[in-house]
Amino acid sequence: MGNNKILLVTQLYPPESGGNASRISDMADGLKNLGADISILSPVPTFPFGSFKRTWRPWVRKSEREIDVTNLWTWQPSSVDPGFASRITYYLVYAVHAAIWALVHKGNYDIIVTSVPPLFVNLAGLLPGLVFGKKWVIDVRDLWIDASISLGFIKKDSIMEKLSRLFEQLCYTRTDLICVTTEETKKKILARYDHLQPEKIVVVPNGVDISRFYPQGEKKPAQLIYTGNVGYAQDLETAVLAMGTVGRTHRALLLIVGEGDMKERLKSLVQEKGLGNYVIFKDLVPREEIPRLISESYLGLAPLKDIESLEYAIPSKVYEYMACGIPFVGCGKGEIVNIAVRSKAGIITDNVPESIADAIGKLLDDPGKVAGMGRGGREYVTQYCERKAIARKFYEYIVEAGARHSMEARTDGSGCTLNNYTSR
Repeated sequence: MGNNKILLVTQLYPPESGGNASRISDMADGLKNLGADISILSPVPTFPFGSFKRTWRPWVRKSEREIDVTNLWTWQPSSVDPGFASRITYYLVYAVHAAIWALVHKGNYDIIVTSVPPLFVNLAGLLPGLVFGKKWVIDVRDLWIDASISLGFIKKDSIMEKLSRLFEQLCYTRTDLICVTTEETKKKILARYDHLQPEKIVVVPNGVDISRFYPQGEKKPAQLIYTGNVGYAQDLETAVLAMGTVGRTHRALLLIVGEGDMKERLKSLVQEKGLGNYVIFKDLVPREEIPRLISESYLGLAPLKDIESLEYAIPSKVYEYMACGIPFVGCGKGEIVNIAVRSKAGIITDNVPESIADAIGKLLDDPGKVAGMGRGGREYVTQYCERKAIARKFYEYIVEAGARHSMEARTDGSGCTLNNYTSR
């Protein structure tokens, strides 16, 4: 596939935490191992908010695992749960800075991949495409506008939503390829923007590095685990309340490993309800420790809020639980239900404490079933969700899109880059 120079633009990248940061890091490693020349563009480490020391340096360049990483300055909220103005400034300043960098350094890459959310990251692909005809792929991991409306960050039919939709439509129209993580995401995009051709959108699922995530260590009886972002889309409040029942009946313990906007609220809820013996919070740990913590646990939790805009989502933690040989109890509808059924490694329950507690209790009472679900989950991700294979497919799609872009540019006799690009 050649030594393609790919610039990957993302809002999150290690040492920042969360499934999105680790997914981008693993994908960059996979593309590099396939022969691509990878460069990363990301903000100075900022998320979880308040976890990193502020810096005023305009950029920091470094090399990690033979990958060039450039961290660009942006506004860095100091509050753990910043307000709208501070949060949106963090997004917008980085997007503008990344777009300027991509324009100035246009000779450093052949293809630009913008990984969203947030939506504004796409500015770093849109402008080089319009001005220089650069090949551009959008990696969509989240239907950000829909989720923001459902979670109360943006008002439906507001000027903010309308402007965001216009920008999103422009980006989807101009890009060479749109990669999404689930079939449901593809369906929702095509339903909203029906001018798009279905072949312009390809599904590249999330996955897991099974050489890093695998069963290890001894189980701790009745230990449950939640890993990743402690954010608004997760129904962790309900899961915590469920521990009031299952903690007393089965002496179960929930270990919450991660940071996020909702962590302090969850801590307050645990204190208020007297659940300190059943719920423990663990601060950020090196990613290398996560497989061991998961493997030591009996069950993993993946509670999504029951809102329509999240029906496309499969949390990356689900793949990690299965790779480590433990089943999961989840909440939500749509894709998370589908993967629980296909893998036979998960149980999806209603978003009420009693239902979650009942599902956990039944599994704790049936070790044989838990062991079988764990083995089935490991087999499933090994066959269908291995990240190296997914990286290869992603690379193939990127190269094919780049080849089509070059062919269209050659066959259009206008000689005008902008015209060539806006014809898509």
